[in-house]
Amino acid sequence: MIDTSKTAVQSVRASSTRQGMKHSLHRYRFLLLALLVVCILPLTLRSGSLATEVLVFALAALGCNLLLGHTGLLSFGQGIFFGLGSYCAGLVLTKTALPVPVALLASIMIGAAAAALVGWFSIRQRGTYFVMLTLAFGQMFYFLAYTTPDLTGGDNGLLDIPRPALGLFGKVVVPLTSPWQYYGFVAVLFLVVFWLLMRVSHSIFGRTLLAIRDNEARAAAVGYDVKRFKLMAFVISGAVTGLAGALHALMTGIAPLSNIDYHTSEMILVMTVIGGTANLFASVLGAAFYVLFADWLSTLWPRWLLLLGIVLIAVSLFMQRGLWGLGERIWQALRRKPSAQADNNADNGASKEAA
Repeated sequence: MIDTSKTAVQSVRASSTRQGMKHSLHRYRFLLLALLVVCILPLTLRSGSLATEVLVFALAALGCNLLLGHTGLLSFGQGIFFGLGSYCAGLVLTKTALPVPVALLASIMIGAAAAALVGWFSIRQRGTYFVMLTLAFGQMFYFLAYTTPDLTGGDNGLLDIPRPALGLFGKVVVPLTSPWQYYGFVAVLFLVVFWLLMRVSHSIFGRTLLAIRDNEARAAAVGYDVKRFKLMAFVISGAVTGLAGALHALMTGIAPLSNIDYHTSEMILVMTVIGGTANLFASVLGAAFYVLFADWLSTLWPRWLLLLGIVLIAVSLFMQRGLWGLGERIWQALRRKPSAQADNNADNGASKEAA
């Protein structure tokens, strides 16, 4: 009797352990997928800079998805925060002797501040007028950068941005000299930001953003301060995008004027749409597809943007949920086949027994 009870207790514990593992895997599945992407890129790409570019624009797409996918805000102002993050990191590292973490923190703060300014005005309108406001702010910041060459370098941008190693008490802790060393640094930051944004999306704040996206009038009627939630989403998005811009400037060694152009906003938005707005990991897929596909097409034909436009038309017509939605449909189709075959085998067996 005692052995039987011990066996029963052990089986119950094993069952609870399995259930706990399944729950943990389900909860952190997207973080594990992001970690898988970080590990796959060095194994499949020869260029460390190209792999780093994928993660940098994945960060920018994550910030855009928080607005578009979670809040329902179609913003053409993401290039503002990306460009300001690039300029801020470049100015801190070229004009002062401050370390890289301080430059990145300053870029996050300037991105959040700019997003608070742009969002405070833009969220007072909806639909087309909201889009026009974000686009107008994008053009305004672009011409401000263009007409202040003493600060931003004007048309030439900021040049010769250094990438000093991470040190502690005068000793080098993490060298960032080679492209793959810098990739490792960016990969760690990417995973940390991805995890934080996952926490945000699964929090009460994130659920409220989804409610605002689905029915803004009902969310306001329930008692939520819709404008405050939208502004907070703008600030978080701007902070993440500003960080992405700073990492891009450190990767290339320059902060070009094109980083703050509305074309950058358009590119980040396209990455988000290609991946899909169903979840945050879909933005990682969209950024990886855009960067790698554009790099491959540019080696085939100088007018590769025409081919990319055809791909975007196909996504708009046949893949409204993006690459993530396509993957879900393929997965569901593969799961249906074994179940259908099992049902057919059962029916055949039953018919044989009846015969």
